[in-house]
Amino acid sequence: MKHFNSFLTEQMEDFIEYRLQLGYSIGTMVHHLKIFDRYVVEKNTTWASFNPLFFLEFRTSLNYENRSKNMGLRMVKMFFNFLIRKDLIQENPLLEIAQLPKNQIVPFIFSQEETELLINGVIKLMRRTEPFYLGDFSAYISFLLMARCGLRISETLNLLKINYLPEERTIYIEKTKFKKDRLIPIPKAVADEINNLLKVRQLLLDKEDNPLLLIKGNQTKLSKSYTAIKFKEVIKYINLDQPRKVIGTTNFCGPSHHSLRHAFAVNTLKRIKQQGKSPQNALPVLATYMGHSEYRYTTKYLKVLDAEHRHQMFDFSMSMHEAI
Repeated sequence: MKHFNSFLTEQMEDFIEYRLQLGYSIGTMVHHLKIFDRYVVEKNTTWASFNPLFFLEFRTSLNYENRSKNMGLRMVKMFFNFLIRKDLIQENPLLEIAQLPKNQIVPFIFSQEETELLINGVIKLMRRTEPFYLGDFSAYISFLLMARCGLRISETLNLLKINYLPEERTIYIEKTKFKKDRLIPIPKAVADEINNLLKVRQLLLDKEDNPLLLIKGNQTKLSKSYTAIKFKEVIKYINLDQPRKVIGTTNFCGPSHHSLRHAFAVNTLKRIKQQGKSPQNALPVLATYMGHSEYRYTTKYLKVLDAEHRHQMFDFSMSMHEAI
């Protein structure tokens, strides 16, 4: 399959094949090299055109955030290192080009009140007709596990019925992001809702033999796209539909699936502090509960203290930006 169209096509295809032979995935690399390839065609480029100024102008032409621009130039730089090894050029023209400063990422954080609003909104929007009820109920359980237990969306969708132990009120999570299985206790209210889901399955399904915990009415797996649709619906319903906003060099993210997990971590540590206990001492335990291999990964969730702190940062950034 031909990916490129410029005079560098043969070299780019060789480079992609070389990366494949080394065992690397190539999706992101092909994406960025295609963008560069189009620019080369657009500018009627020759070998003599490749100087630092050319690549600075290429970077300026990209309508991306700094992080994506840096990624694109890094991929092109790797390609030109490949050309050096092939003796097609003598030096890499991107060698002295410094990376752009990365934008600060400020995640969306649900307050405890907003989390309750979302969960109640999901319940109100559940369709009671038979073709949709089981799928909507399963999506509700997925959101509940993210909000109350800090699970990843992929973890909720891959749960098996045998992973849930109703007597112990625990869930066994296999094959996590860091290849680390874990057994976690879940709140009684969450266990009660899962029990309700299993009873509904017995009533609605003629043959209850699907091993997955969360399924749709046709017994197919609950998908990420299905839950994404339900998430967007409820976010609009509760008036929290806030698109991502870039202010200067700061990205204020809008709400997403992951925001529920993020809010679980932040709000858990906030409650621990309110109880007069040490959030720092609780971090290793929270990291284990959330499936992080090291608690330094959990600390990445702590860019803001809580939802109110994020609102204050956003308002301040907006006022400063408007004053410029």
